[in-house]
Amino acid sequence: MLAEAIFAAGCFWGVQSAFDNTPGVVSTEVGYTGGTVADPTYRQVCTGDTGHAEAVKVTYDTDKTSYPKLLDVFFSNHNPTTLNRQGPDIGTQYRSAIFYLNDQQKEAAAAKIRALNAAHKFPAPIVTELVPAAKFYPAEDYHQKYLEKRGLGSCHL
Repeated sequence: MLAEAIFAAGCFWGVQSAFDNTPGVVSTEVGYTGGTVADPTYRQVCTGDTGHAEAVKVTYDTDKTSYPKLLDVFFSNHNPTTLNRQGPDIGTQYRSAIFYLNDQQKEAAAAKIRALNAAHKFPAPIVTELVPAAKFYPAEDYHQKYLEKRGLGSCHL
């Protein structure tokens, strides 16, 4: 069965690449979510004034992977302890966020955050937002599979 998940972890190019290389992931799409502006553009989101985060919608096969495994990919591919920043990218559009689509995702993500904090997996507490999914606006075509189109394996992650 196919299911969806939405994650934000800084620049969406690297996040998309990480999930594209995850067994069981059927497809990914980069876009914007979590803000107040309808149909935002990249230029608008980059101002930090829309409230949107650069995010990745992941479609996965539940017979081949699980939401907890996607959470592992999410937390292993960015620093969830830096507020509104990933590497050189600074602003609310680069925040760490999990946009849950149902109560099971919410509970799984909250449990993962508690476990990672309890294990002191990171040098500081996790600041990842855990919020209900809002409307997801696909990014412009040139952002889709950006690194793949350029023959790059990753960016600054």
